[in-house]
Amino acid sequence: MNFPIAQRIADLRPSDIRLMTKECERVGGINLGQGLGDLPTPPLVRDGAIKAILEGQNTYTPSEGVSPLRLAIAEKLKRHNGLDVDPETEIVISSGTTGAFAATLTALLNPGDGILLLEPYYGYHLNTILLNGLEPQFLTLTPPEFSLDEAALKAAIRPNTRAMVLCTPSNPSGKMFSAEELAIVERVAEHHNLLIISDEIYEYITYDERRHISPASVGRLRERTVSIMGFSKTFSITGWRLGYAVADAALAKAINLVNDLLYVCAPSPLQYGAAAGLQAPPEYFQSLRNEYQRKRDIICEGLHQAGLTPLVPQGAYYVLASIAHLGFADARTAALTILTQTGVASVPGSSFYRSSAGEGLIRFCFAKDDATLHEAVKRLGKFRI
Repeated sequence: MNFPIAQRIADLRPSDIRLMTKECERVGGINLGQGLGDLPTPPLVRDGAIKAILEGQNTYTPSEGVSPLRLAIAEKLKRHNGLDVDPETEIVISSGTTGAFAATLTALLNPGDGILLLEPYYGYHLNTILLNGLEPQFLTLTPPEFSLDEAALKAAIRPNTRAMVLCTPSNPSGKMFSAEELAIVERVAEHHNLLIISDEIYEYITYDERRHISPASVGRLRERTVSIMGFSKTFSITGWRLGYAVADAALAKAINLVNDLLYVCAPSPLQYGAAAGLQAPPEYFQSLRNEYQRKRDIICEGLHQAGLTPLVPQGAYYVLASIAHLGFADARTAALTILTQTGVASVPGSSFYRSSAGEGLIRFCFAKDDATLHEAVKRLGKFRI
């Protein structure tokens, strides 16, 4: 018998992140590979969820999410993203941003459709695309700026390309797309009638006073964009699995039908906790940016002192470091050597590329408490080539 889905699973790329985590645990090291943030959850969010549990908010919710959360999101989108959204018809709460992304692909694209990823990409994006029987297509952005070039973007579009994924701020590069680059996306998307799927999970973690720009807020992109957002990084609740999709009503309706089938609903009391968190004062979000920028500077200085070359991120809480000058055969060998010598785990850059461009890079996560981060930097100082 022929099982197409089994073949799709066989085609998925195994995760070097899990490999490095396993090796890190074996040597008792510090894991700066996997994005396991260990910052505390804000009391406002924690207590909001506890209050909902105590009040009995423990049963199924509407598949699109509870009304208080959708209303809070709509207000947040208007205040912070420049988007005027109907909370009743244009917001779908899902099981994390990964859930919202999976529901979007299943609802809006057909097997065999092409979908463009910008390298370096987020691994879950690629594997979800493969699992849905879509054809991943790639455009490599060049470090350290990772700038988007209009001619290169046009050249990457194929006859079957139906969609394009943006991740801003990006995991793993920390790239934030500018208004000028998003205008390029608008022109190309209009010409080729592309769906834009925008992953903005790190929207509040930005540095050096840079302003996050939601692609849907640029020109006419709103009508063809699904904005994927969430709470995991903003409120340090990665285990809660809460994310959402924002799109025009017709697109959101289709996404919600799939969301219902895949997940039924997001966890009920946790939705109320996230709704409470969105009432946090502006000072909270500025403090979040300041805290992560301080951590970014600690890890980048440590990498520099260790003889690695950090590509200083504009946002998110990862940093790519260049190892091209060190003479390793590939990125995995480099990451394993650094782990063996120093006890600090990273992720090979090849995890984020289909091309060979990732072999000269490794990625570190700096969403760690200060003591862990300083100890990791101290250990990295032992690295010798």
